[in-house]
This record gives sequence, C-alpha cells and structure tokens, in this order.
Amino acid sequence: MGFPAQRPRRLRTTPAMRRLVSETEVRPRQLVLPMFVREGATEPVPIGSMPGVVQHTRDSLRKAAAEAAAAGVGGVMLFGVPEHHDATGSGAVDPDGILNVGLRDVRSEVGDDLVVMSDLCLDEFTDHGHCGVLDADGGVDNDATLEIYARMGVEQARAGAHLVGPSGMMDGQVGVIRTALDEAGFTDTGILAYTAKYASAFYGPFREAVNSQLKGDRKTYQQDGGNAREALRELALDLDEGADMVMVKPALAYLDVLARVADVADVPVAAYQISGEYAMVEAAVARGWLERERTIMETLTSIRRAGADVILTYWATEAATWLDRG
Repeated sequence: MGFPAQRPRRLRTTPAMRRLVSETEVRPRQLVLPMFVREGATEPVPIGSMPGVVQHTRDSLRKAAAEAAAAGVGGVMLFGVPEHHDATGSGAVDPDGILNVGLRDVRSEVGDDLVVMSDLCLDEFTDHGHCGVLDADGGVDNDATLEIYARMGVEQARAGAHLVGPSGMMDGQVGVIRTALDEAGFTDTGILAYTAKYASAFYGPFREAVNSQLKGDRKTYQQDGGNAREALRELALDLDEGADMVMVKPALAYLDVLARVADVADVPVAAYQISGEYAMVEAAVARGWLERERTIMETLTSIRRAGADVILTYWATEAATWLDRG
C-alpha cells in the first residue's frame, strides 16, 4: 500500500460526509440572548461600541423577546438600565425598578416559551458602579451585599424570572440567595451561578451598555485572569451552595477554564460571549477583515467544543435563524 496509508481527508470529501461525522454542533436551544432595558426610554438607544445592540424600551424589549422565542432561542438574560443610581442600588430591590418591570413584561410576553433569566447584581444600580455596597473604607462589603442579593433574588423571582444569575462574585452568594428563594416559596426558581467570572478588559463595551458609574476596578472580587485552579474551587463552593447551573465568563479568552469546569461539573455549564468579544468581531467585519457569519459561527462552535451546554451571546437570535431548529 502506497504512502500515506491513513487518509483522514476521506471523511471531509463532501458536505454530506462532513455533516455525518461532525463532532460538535450549535443548536438554537443552546443560545441565550442578553438584553438591556432602559428606564424612561421612548425608543431603542443604540450602543455605540456594540453595533446592532440597543438599550430597549419596554415595548421593544417585549418584541425582541418574542422574536427570540420565534427563532427557537433557548432563553434571554435581562439587564436593567435605571435613570437614577444611589449608594446601595435601591432600584435593584424595588418591585417597580426597571429590571423587575422588564422581567414582568417579558414573562407576560413569552410565558414559558423561553427561559427568562435575570442579572442579579448591583453594578447597574449603584452610583459607584461596584457590584456591592461599600464599607467605610471604600471596599466592597461582602456580607452586607449578600443581604441585598437575597432581597433581589426574591423580587426577581416574583417578577417572573425562571433563573436568577448572581454575577457579583460575592462569597456565599449562591447559598444566601437559595435560602431566600426557598423561604419565600420560590423553590422552583433556579440559580445560574457566575462561577468563574474574571476581571477582564473585554467588559469595556458593557460599561456603555448599562451606563456604568464604575470608579476603580473589580479585582478584589472578580478573578485574576491567570488563575484556573481557583475556578474549580469556586465551582465546588457554588455546587455545594445549591447552584442549578454554572457559568464561565468571558468565554473565548477562558476556553481552557471552561473545559476544566465542564469536565467535572454535574450540572449544565454555560459560557458568556461578552461585549468585547462581540465588539471586536463586528469591528473587524466592518473593516472587511473577517467574514461575518463564518466568524460568528466559528466562535460559537469553539465555545460548544470546549464544553458549554449553553452560550449567552448577543448574536443569539440572528445565529438561531442560520441553524436548523433542534
């Protein structure tokens, strides 16, 4: 037999052959669309650093949620953009605060056709932009913040969230929220734990998206980008405290962490393709440097290949229209 005896290209000869032996696929049901709802907005407000993404009005939010459901998207994740901020982020626990109002709007629009998720964090609501309340020295007070998170979780569940997503990286947040939900009778409301959330430069466009008031950085509570073993410690803690799903954020720069988490987690694993990842692709496409659809699908496939069962991406609805329903 002539050289080479092994010819892997035989399984790449036709589109049908490649489809038959494909190892990884992306389905609409695995995608979650993050959305921003802005208090007082009378028309959608474009986010300059995220072309194609807007701060929604209540009406456009409902419409976008319905479109996502029609496309077969698995879920939506809501973020609130309030008009007013204060030191304790009081709008986050107000039943009539913009995030809770938005949750009620979306749930009334789509019912159970989508998994409705809510960001459970104070950063959008505080006048200092941190994910928790500050102590007398200006640091983030972990335990005082947990008390507010517990109240937020109950209000978000009451507003209709199927899953709450504590993203502040406070120690003990999952356990405190689980207890509060159960005591309030929301035993069926799940928790999507932001298990490995890194202090990343890729969050830049998100600051614009939520009108962030951040002063300083979040390195005292978000993880160091060089640490992978630490993510597994966070995973063990979140699972022990009752997390129903876990997440790695950002996605593309932390695919190795995602793979390690997915290897050992006994719950579904999500990854968040964040604002900076979205923005850099769209910017390169706008300059003619990348082919848009192929690039987007390659990034989504890489996240699935690394082990994500669920992907939060701003391309969710659009990408779903490119895929067969599954």
